[in-house]
Amino acid sequence: MDWMAAPSGLEVPLCAGGLVRPALRRRAFVAGALFGALALGCGKDEPAPRPEPTAAASAGALRAAGSASGSTGVGAAAASGGATAASAAAATSRPNVTPDGAPIRTKEVLSKIYEVDRIYKSMRGPDSVQELPLYESKTPELLWIVGFEALMVAPDGATPISQEWMCHSNLDFSAAKHLALFDDQKPLTDRLFTLSQGQQRIDFPEGYGLPILSSESLSLNTQVLNLNMTVGKKDVRHKISVRFVRDAETRVPYKPLFAGGAFGLKLVEGAEGYFGVDHGDPASQGPGCLPGVAAAPGDYQDAHGRKFTGHWIVKPGREENHTLVTKLLNLPFDTTVHYIAIHLHPFAESLELRDLTTGRSVYKATTRQTVGAIGLEHVDYYASTEGLPLYKDHEYELVSIYDNTTDVDQDSMAVMNMYMLDKAYKRPAAGKAAPAGKP
Repeated sequence: MDWMAAPSGLEVPLCAGGLVRPALRRRAFVAGALFGALALGCGKDEPAPRPEPTAAASAGALRAAGSASGSTGVGAAAASGGATAASAAAATSRPNVTPDGAPIRTKEVLSKIYEVDRIYKSMRGPDSVQELPLYESKTPELLWIVGFEALMVAPDGATPISQEWMCHSNLDFSAAKHLALFDDQKPLTDRLFTLSQGQQRIDFPEGYGLPILSSESLSLNTQVLNLNMTVGKKDVRHKISVRFVRDAETRVPYKPLFAGGAFGLKLVEGAEGYFGVDHGDPASQGPGCLPGVAAAPGDYQDAHGRKFTGHWIVKPGREENHTLVTKLLNLPFDTTVHYIAIHLHPFAESLELRDLTTGRSVYKATTRQTVGAIGLEHVDYYASTEGLPLYKDHEYELVSIYDNTTDVDQDSMAVMNMYMLDKAYKRPAAGKAAPAGKP
């Protein structure tokens, strides 16, 4: 299980996509280093090449890169029913320059080579952690991260292979150090990006980006998965690309985003499945999450003595789980969300964020299962310059639907990673350097 510091002192475990206890996360990182898992990949920093166009399909586009798939599903705000991924989108190409002529640079890095020789369930496969220096400069300078990509490739580092070997690719930084550099105090997670089965690439809407200083340290965690191959061995690795723009090369100011999110929970001990709430009100806060069984160690306790898990067992059959996520979202102000990436496991049908105050859906993502094997071929995402409104004083719930069509237990997660407009953004002072040390 991967661990990350939660905003505002919450201690929340979340595999592959979110907010967690810092001590345990560090322990996992140290364990990886002790077992030789910490290996620097090869990397390069250069203007991004112009990739192949992406063709649109019904629930998003299937990206032509071997058997690996991606999407171009774009949600749109709806007056009553909320946002869903668009049923079709025009074929697009990703440029290597911004509209004002600034180069879009790409930092590429390869993970170590992983040998897959047995079934590995979620969070059980080989993994590693490595540093990812984004851009070297003599003095710290402001950068804007505009995209993130994670592909499964052969040991040569170039040949695309099936994404079925992907558990996750996580890119982290130190939220505490970042906030100090940018003179900010809002709640912030260490997690910048997570990609997993069903989506291999994130591209923010034009003109939007995550601000970061070139002196800040980034940490990459990659892990493999095998749910299908029972005989034989296969060597695989992750190929990671981070797309960014130097602020010094832009003429039009970027709109700043910050990362946050919400995730589904199951109640494993105690009464009333409302995380962080003494006595939940079903009328205004929904039914609360279902009781369940953790799929891996990582249960935790809220302030009211209840234990929850973000990685749970789904029994054969259909399951609909509601999680009150108002405290997990922990919105610092009213804002708009401009990109949403989803982390789900095989057998998931959908994940929806609902505004309980208005009774409307904010965004609902659906999936497409892999044909003839266990896996997710496609997961919807949302991207828009207009954005979807989120309100600090509203109540929100996350609704996950799984349909376990097998006759054995499966494991599950339900994570909605959101990139929201940062209304508190302050441009860092010139020459401000990041403190020494890893994230």
